[in-house]
Amino acid sequence: MSPKSMKKTILIAPLNWGLGHATRCIPIIEALLENNYNPIIASDGKALLVLKKEFPELISLELPSYQIEYPKNGKNLKWKLFQNGLKTIRAVQQEKKIIAKWIKDYRISGIISDNRLGAYNSEVPSIYITHQLKVMSGNTTWISSKIHQQFIKKYTECWVPDFKTEPTLSGKLGHLAKTSLKIKYIDPLSRLYKKDMPIKYDLMIILSGPEPQRGLLEAKLKKEVLKYEGQIVFIKGVIEENQIKKQEKNVTLYNFMTSKELEETFNSSELILCRSGYTTIMDLAQLQKKAFFIPTPGQFEQEYLAQKMQVENLIPFSKQDDFKMEHLQKIIRFEGLPKINSANNWKMLFQVFQ
Repeated sequence: MSPKSMKKTILIAPLNWGLGHATRCIPIIEALLENNYNPIIASDGKALLVLKKEFPELISLELPSYQIEYPKNGKNLKWKLFQNGLKTIRAVQQEKKIIAKWIKDYRISGIISDNRLGAYNSEVPSIYITHQLKVMSGNTTWISSKIHQQFIKKYTECWVPDFKTEPTLSGKLGHLAKTSLKIKYIDPLSRLYKKDMPIKYDLMIILSGPEPQRGLLEAKLKKEVLKYEGQIVFIKGVIEENQIKKQEKNVTLYNFMTSKELEETFNSSELILCRSGYTTIMDLAQLQKKAFFIPTPGQFEQEYLAQKMQVENLIPFSKQDDFKMEHLQKIIRFEGLPKINSANNWKMLFQVFQ
C-alpha cells in the first residue's frame, strides 16, 4: 500500500454565499495537506470555482445549489430568504444523500462543513464551521438563531474562527452566554500574511458578496472613484475562467485575484474599502490594515459587525446609498484593527478524525 493511499480523506464543503466561506477554507485545506490528509473540495458556483483555482490538483465535487437569491432592496432580504426556503431545504436533503454516497465512493473519513447545513453524516466525524452561533435577522433573531443551532447540534463539533475571550472579532455573533453546543474556538482564520512592502496604491477597493448587491456597489463606486486623485486598485470580485486587467486613468481594474496576488496587493495598499464580511475582517486583522466598510444592505450580520467596529473606534462605515468618496477621510480618526496573535493548532483539531 502506497503512503498516499494511507492518507485519510477529508471532505471540505463551504457554502456558496459570496466568497468568504470558500476563501477562509483555504488555510484549512493547506493545513490538511501539511498534516498528511487528502482533502476533497465540494461546493457549487463561484465558491467551488475559486477553490478549484487555488487547488487545481485536488478532486473537486459539485453539491446542489441552495439557490440563495438576494433582492435589489436589502430591506426585502428576509422575505426573499423565506421564499427560497423550500428550495434550500430540498438542496440540503439532496446534499445529505449525495454525501452519504461519496463517503463510500471516495472512502471519506471526515467532513468539514463551512455553513453547509447538510454536509454531515453519522458514519464519520463531521465538523461545522461558523462565526454565527447567533444569526442576526432583526426582530426574528431568536428564531433564526434557534434554527441554526438545531442544525449545528447534528455535527460532531462546531469550530468558531475567533478567540474565546475578549477582544473578539465576531462579538455576540460567535459567543453565547449559555449553550450545550460542542464548540471549539479555533482563533481567526486568514489565507493572507502580513509583509513589509512598498506602498503602490493609495486605495484598494475589493468587492464581494452575492448579486445583485455586489454589482450595484460596483456601479456606484465606479462613479465615486472619479473624485479620487490617488492610485486605486479595484478588484470587482467576479470569479471567471480568465483574469482580466484594465487601466482607466488612475484606476487599475481586475475581475478577480488569486490569494497570492491579493496578499501582495493588500500589503502594498495604504487604505482598504470593502464590505464588512467576517472573512474580510479576519484578513484585515491579520494584515493590520486600516479600512472603511460599506455593509451589504439588509445583511444584518454585516451591519452589526460594521457598527461594532465603529463603536470600538476601529473602522468607520457608511450605508451603501449614503457613501461618498470624501467619507474615507474619517479613517485617520480610527485606530484600525489590533494585531492578532492567532495560533490555529491544526494537529490537535484534526485529532477528531483519528
